[in-house]
Amino acid sequence: MLVLLPPSEGKADSGKGAPLRLESLSLPGLTGAREAVLGELVGLCAGDEEKAREVLGLSEGLRGEVAKNAALRTAGARPAGEIYTGVLYDALGLASLDAAAKRRAARSLLVFSGLWGAVRVTDRIPSYRCSMGLKLPGLGALAGHWRAPMAEVLPEAAGDGLVLDLRSAAYAAAWKPKGEVAGRTATVRVLHAPTRKVISHFNKATKGRIVRSLLSDGALPRDPAELVDALRELGYEVEAQAPERAGRPWGLDVLVEEIH
Repeated sequence: MLVLLPPSEGKADSGKGAPLRLESLSLPGLTGAREAVLGELVGLCAGDEEKAREVLGLSEGLRGEVAKNAALRTAGARPAGEIYTGVLYDALGLASLDAAAKRRAARSLLVFSGLWGAVRVTDRIPSYRCSMGLKLPGLGALAGHWRAPMAEVLPEAAGDGLVLDLRSAAYAAAWKPKGEVAGRTATVRVLHAPTRKVISHFNKATKGRIVRSLLSDGALPRDPAELVDALRELGYEVEAQAPERAGRPWGLDVLVEEIH
């Protein structure tokens, strides 16, 4: 099982560990594309601060993020699972998983990123600010920059098992499973059961809980149909929509009674 996650906008501090080593990150086929974004971002943020703030869409209160990006090559690095914070990651609670569930997380979780493309939760990265929706002066739209290298690397990373896609639209634009891989991919919406309305903020918390449940239980669904069964056994109310034709992902609606 491969679980595709969005990053968090807010991130923990880098700490004082050893600095980033691009060549040590998972998915080495993305190294060239990572170096291109890293070089562009560091150069932008080491130059005109106001221009960098404009490109990054930062408010005055987030001015310090520019200096953080300028120092990415020398800043301390920590496991990505410690860098990403926020609602989804709080609900996922990587640090409090038991040892077996942590090993499953290391194998199955892949966090998408405007800067790194995608990383495992065990990959050591510094804290940064670079959303997938950015257009960098020398590279253009980041989603477009990542599309070709992702198309080369991700099908192999997906292997022959289930792909559980929990990304937001901006990050899904960087890689869309196609063909046979798409047929064993499931996307998830979280709906408020009484109103059948899509939940926004609490959507993230529910997705975090789903991933934690699967990791803690040791469930290994091999395809979307088995995922539906596994989630129902874990107590989730799930409605599934199989694709109408080959080469399309399944859609799963997870229904929640309370918004929390």
